[in-house]
Parts: sequence; C-alpha cells; structure tokens
Amino acid sequence: MKSKDTLKLNLYQITLIFSMFFALLGFSYNVWRMEVSEENSNIRMACFEMLLELSSLEQLIYVAHYDGDEKTASPRKGWVKVALIADLSVLTSASVTKQSLILKEVWSQHWQLMLDNESSVVEIVNAIDDVRAEIKQTLHLLN
Repeated sequence: MKSKDTLKLNLYQITLIFSMFFALLGFSYNVWRMEVSEENSNIRMACFEMLLELSSLEQLIYVAHYDGDEKTASPRKGWVKVALIADLSVLTSASVTKQSLILKEVWSQHWQLMLDNESSVVEIVNAIDDVRAEIKQTLHLLN
C-alpha cells in the first residue's frame, strides 16, 4: 500500500511541477506580448502624429512659396514642426530618426530660400517624402 500511495504522491508532485511551469511560461509570454503591443502602439501613435506634422509642414511650405503668404506660413512655425518631427522620431525607428534629422538639416539650409526658390521647395518636400517613406516602412514592419 505504501508504494501505491508513494506513487500517487510522486505523480501529484510531478503534475504540480508541470502545472506551475506551464503557468509561469504562459504568464511570461503574456507579459512579453503586452510589452511588445504597448511598444508597437507607442510607435504607431508617434508615426501617425509625425505624418500629421509632415503634411502640415508641407502645407506651410506651399503656402509660403506659391501663395507668398509669409504671415500664415511663418518660418518659426516650420521650425517648431521640424523640431517636433525630430523629437517624435526618437520613439519610432533608427531609420525614421535618421531621415528626420536629414529633414531638419535640409530645412535649416533651405527655409530662408523657400519663398522665392523653387529648388529649395523641392529639396524640402523631397526630404519630407523620405521621412514619410521611412514611417510607412516602419509601420509595415510592426508585429
């Protein structure tokens, strides 16, 4: 009888160990998945906000260049948008951050000329398009 009770006790202990192991494994996976989902959510939100700021910056450039409205399309507004885009890019991916910094550099070189110089407008808009492309790529690669 003792060996039968011992066998039951051993079986119970083994079952308990495996149950605890699988519960811990399931909990660990759940925590990991929630962290990844939260990170992806933050990246998406930053990307969407950047897309809005990029379109707003592009509109500002077009108003300044084609409408000649320096008051509505103040370069100070542009600097704020470019800085915000660069700040938000840190929350996304390295490639988006790199393109955002390139946009900031292109803006700093061409903002004074955008009123009268078509090539400056094209340079800035191309830099905006490059950031957009990287954002789309980053969003496409999220889990």
